[in-house]
Amino acid sequence: MISKLANIDSNALIGKDVTISSFSTIYNDVEIGDGTDIGPNVTIYPGARIGKNCKIFPGAVISAIPQDLKFKGEYSTTEIGDNTVIREGVTIHRGTVDRNKTVIGKNCLLMCYVHIGHDCLIGDHVVIANTCNIAGHCTIGDWAIIEGMVGVQQFVNIGTHAFVAGMSRVRKDVPPYIRAAREPLSYAGVNSIGLRRRGLTDNDIKDIENIYRILFIMNNSISKGLEQLQNEDIKSSYKQEVLDFIKKSDKGIIKGLI
Repeated sequence: MISKLANIDSNALIGKDVTISSFSTIYNDVEIGDGTDIGPNVTIYPGARIGKNCKIFPGAVISAIPQDLKFKGEYSTTEIGDNTVIREGVTIHRGTVDRNKTVIGKNCLLMCYVHIGHDCLIGDHVVIANTCNIAGHCTIGDWAIIEGMVGVQQFVNIGTHAFVAGMSRVRKDVPPYIRAAREPLSYAGVNSIGLRRRGLTDNDIKDIENIYRILFIMNNSISKGLEQLQNEDIKSSYKQEVLDFIKKSDKGIIKGLI
């Protein structure tokens, strides 16, 4: 059902069985997939590509231009995957010339008043809790969970299956499969509960724990930990995944146990 009180540009592409409630505004160059439900007072700007069966709550603003002084009006998009839920007051800005797009994956949950900055790439099944602020150019891997009131600095990477504790300040990259907490943000163990929920075996989790024991507990610096880990005979794909993540880090990695 599309309300007569909604303002929808004639060039917007609206799928089948879409609900658009009163006082929502849909601009041109917007695509909305089948079965998506858009609540009242939602604003969707040009460049939005919204998947199927999404649910967008009141007050959300999607695909607004970036808060970036270098932005010169270049064409860019905001892409939102199927089955994603966007709660009240969420703001998502479209990309700049850096990546040309901002992406939210499939089956994500963005809780109330989350902000996703320009050029962020958010994976599938990600949960970002209330009032988190994710600055521009960040990458968050699949299945990551960010608790409430977290601030993530620009260009930071958060790995797949990572868990970031509430009210954290994330200034450096968070490797995959771990819990990050404290101030300054540091390693707080492997996200074993989350990993078991997602089907990893006890042997998988043991391998991951061994990897991070070498990196964060047995050595007093990441460089020494990396050197030892490379020489350890751990026959697991997780080892190479963690090594690759750390080697690609421009921001540096969070601290070990403190």
